[in-house]
Amino acid sequence: MELFSAEFFSALLAIVVIDLVLAGDNAIVIGLAARNLPKDQQKKVILWGTVGAIAIRAAATLAVVWLLDIPGLLLAGGIVLVYIAYKLLVEEKEHDIQAKDNIFAAIRTIIIADAAMGLDNVIAVGGAAHGNFLLVVIGLLISVPIVVWGSTLFLKLMDKYPWIITVGSAILAWTAAKMIVDDQFTKAYFDNPILKYGFEILIIVAVLAAGRLKKNSLKKQKVNIEQ
Repeated sequence: MELFSAEFFSALLAIVVIDLVLAGDNAIVIGLAARNLPKDQQKKVILWGTVGAIAIRAAATLAVVWLLDIPGLLLAGGIVLVYIAYKLLVEEKEHDIQAKDNIFAAIRTIIIADAAMGLDNVIAVGGAAHGNFLLVVIGLLISVPIVVWGSTLFLKLMDKYPWIITVGSAILAWTAAKMIVDDQFTKAYFDNPILKYGFEILIIVAVLAAGRLKKNSLKKQKVNIEQ
């Protein structure tokens, strides 16, 4: 992938969207962990908790980028990411994060919780980067400040405009499909561009359709229970 080419910027855009959609929810953890602290200490916790979380996230993502060069792991990661894209459409997230009353405990909680919640993000960004470490770093630098300082606004926007989640899920599904067709075990089967792009479109459509059906089913169940 050439630096600052159209392919580079399309991959960067995909990484930023993935970071925002998947990591935006993680920002709630920061607020929950720091909510019992005085206002002046909350800023320090948010800053250092975020720095620690970014460092671990960056290291984990770079490790995944390196590991995905191993034959078969790109295929496995793509299959996992298909499920993550589907889950994004249907899952109702809950946050059971205990508030801490001292700075170091709150920072530790943020870092540990972010690391535990960030596996989907790490796999997705690693796949979208296609081995380009610079893309990972630039994507984090762009999206993390937005997630941390604009998390409340962004989460409200996702609640108000559900199509943002749908777009994010479609990009995840597309990234997953690209991972699958680019793996060394499967690449030979997708030499034909029509077959390759047709498969990518099929995965996107299948994920969005399955997510919509499941969500409609859950809504009906909820209505039946309330009645």
